[in-house]
Amino acid sequence: MAIADLQEAAQKIARFLNSLNKLGGMRLKYRITAGDGARDPEGLEARQIYVELAGPDAPLVIQHNGELLRALETIAAQILRLDPREHDAVSFDAANFKALRAQELRLAAETAAEKVRQTGLPYSFPPMNSRERRLLHLACRSLEGVETASVGEGLTRFLVVYPQGKTNLPVATPKPRTFGRR
Repeated sequence: MAIADLQEAAQKIARFLNSLNKLGGMRLKYRITAGDGARDPEGLEARQIYVELAGPDAPLVIQHNGELLRALETIAAQILRLDPREHDAVSFDAANFKALRAQELRLAAETAAEKVRQTGLPYSFPPMNSRERRLLHLACRSLEGVETASVGEGLTRFLVVYPQGKTNLPVATPKPRTFGRR
């Protein structure tokens, strides 16, 4: 479903970001693009609103694998009262983080596929969000001799690369990624 009034939606997001800067002490600049100009050139997201963040606190937004960036997207989607299946209609990025991460995931998919083809054993990625799992699925789709499946639930859901036709092979549950010291 499309966002009914893109201009009003963009204004709501701008008010949210202004509040974040003022009340949250953040120093973020932003550019909001709505409509055709917001489309994802790679077609990975069905975005209708694209928010580019910059400024002194932009590096903070992409730390820890972009957790704050995704949190801002989630809050914006909730402000706009989007159904969870429509959350990719609003996309935030900073310092080209998403494009660089997509490239990193494509390389990881190619490396995993090669390892699977050589060993005949499945390869499990650590748990990751649905967007990153989707990128891995798409990257592996074009690679010969392998197929993928997502396994697990919620925050422990992960992607497995299997040898073609052997999705019945057992896999070990990978350890979740940790950031910093715990």
